[in-house]
Amino acid sequence: KVPFTKTALTFADQLQRIKDRGLHVEDDKKAIFLLETISYYRLSGYWYPMLETPKHTHIFKPNSSFNSSFSLYCFDRELRKLINGELEKIEVAIRAKMIYILSHTYGGFWFTDNSLFVDANKLGATIKSLKKEYDRSEEEFIPIAPLLDYV
Repeated sequence: KVPFTKTALTFADQLQRIKDRGLHVEDDKKAIFLLETISYYRLSGYWYPMLETPKHTHIFKPNSSFNSSFSLYCFDRELRKLINGELEKIEVAIRAKMIYILSHTYGGFWFTDNSLFVDANKLGATIKSLKKEYDRSEEEFIPIAPLLDYV
């Protein structure tokens, strides 16, 4: 293993480093703000396609710009939000269908039947965790709460 020997850089030093490596920075103040709020490391993933080969030299290709990399970051962020929103809909739909099928096949307390689960210990741990969250919660309405008494 290679020991970690890098020293921490100020935001100004980080900005200078990417400039020295050939990244065109259109607006220093904006770049510093983004380094402060997003981080050098997170942004560096969007700089990667802009690096010359071999990548380990960290030299940017001609015409690489900070604004272009930030645009990639923004696109990725928006795409992630869209995908996560749709994944949540799919997850809820699958859960609804699963609960419907299991309830009609095995009854309303199907989740208490250890034989329906691959790992009864994990089921027990999940139920214990649900009970703990229920006891901790101050919510007035928790639909699963009465069912936990049957486990």
